[in-house]
Amino acid sequence: MAQADKNRKIMQKILIGCSILLGIAAFYYFDLGQYLSLEYLKASQAKFQALYLENRVLVIAAYMALYIVVTALSIPGAAVMTLAGGGLFGFIIGTVAVSFASTIGATLACAVSRFLLRDWVQNKFSNRLEKINSGIEKEGAFYLFSLRLVPAFPFFVINLAMGLTRMRLFTFFWVSQLGMLPGTMVYVNAGRELAQIDSLSGIMSPGVLISFAILGLFPITTKKLLALYKRKFKPAAAQDEIHGS
Repeated sequence: MAQADKNRKIMQKILIGCSILLGIAAFYYFDLGQYLSLEYLKASQAKFQALYLENRVLVIAAYMALYIVVTALSIPGAAVMTLAGGGLFGFIIGTVAVSFASTIGATLACAVSRFLLRDWVQNKFSNRLEKINSGIEKEGAFYLFSLRLVPAFPFFVINLAMGLTRMRLFTFFWVSQLGMLPGTMVYVNAGRELAQIDSLSGIMSPGVLISFAILGLFPITTKKLLALYKRKFKPAAAQDEIHGS
């Protein structure tokens, strides 16, 4: 029975892995990346806007489904799709649609990475992975939250790397949702002025990146300072109470 379960799990991994590889191969073979470019988006904005006005719910649902697939397969184009969300739906609806679609896609990518790769990585690099898991257990959601707030870290790498850890998927989901929200709002807001955007690099100025980096370091820094305070001052305070009594 154990061997049958093991074989079934291996077959499931092979099927899922082959499906992902076929999806990525089809994306590049049919040059679908051209439809996720800033140039195509700007050229087609009026057409998409007319389609959205005809059937808002269907367009939003199709947009979110496509966004989830792109994110889950770690295909380049999420930034452009975020701009599209702002350009098509406006700031509020665009932010909500992108926030949930990006988080669902990221969680799927994390889950697939865990299912396909964690056992192999665990066997191959058990010592290193144990250190990472130890760090995750100590810092918990703070660590992931800090990574999500800093756009310098590619989000697809974070998705795949976190799949190799013992972090619960539910924790991954809600922390990612909160951590990616500021960056999502910046891009969605920029998408409202789509015609004036010449490149993706122009959206995240050095000042904005530095601000996000500082914001990202804040949670862990605060936690470290609180831990240091407890170690340094709490024992002394307890001693004073003892002597005072």
